[in-house]
Amino acid sequence: MEKESLGKRIREARIQKGYTQQTLSEKADIGEMYLSEIERGVKMPSMNLFIKLITALDISADYVLRDELPSGKDFVYDEITQKLEGLTPKQRKTAADILDAYIRNL
Repeated sequence: MEKESLGKRIREARIQKGYTQQTLSEKADIGEMYLSEIERGVKMPSMNLFIKLITALDISADYVLRDELPSGKDFVYDEITQKLEGLTPKQRKTAADILDAYIRNL
């Protein structure tokens, strides 16, 4: 995986969790500047640091590596399915309509 792609995924996961770089760097026990360099694709984290980051973000490696690993796709599908399970049929239809509109505009 390229540094830029990995950094982008970590940044996306951090933002999705509502964490600042400071919050994530504290949870992963790394420097904020180093995290910034990882997110920008300047640095590639070691395996140990990668594990600290995904643990701090409470995500699986598949989530970050989903385009690199065949099983990553299944994780994303499972995540979407879990989110849809708690919805009413009308809410599921609305979610599907929103997703269709989003895909059309990509």
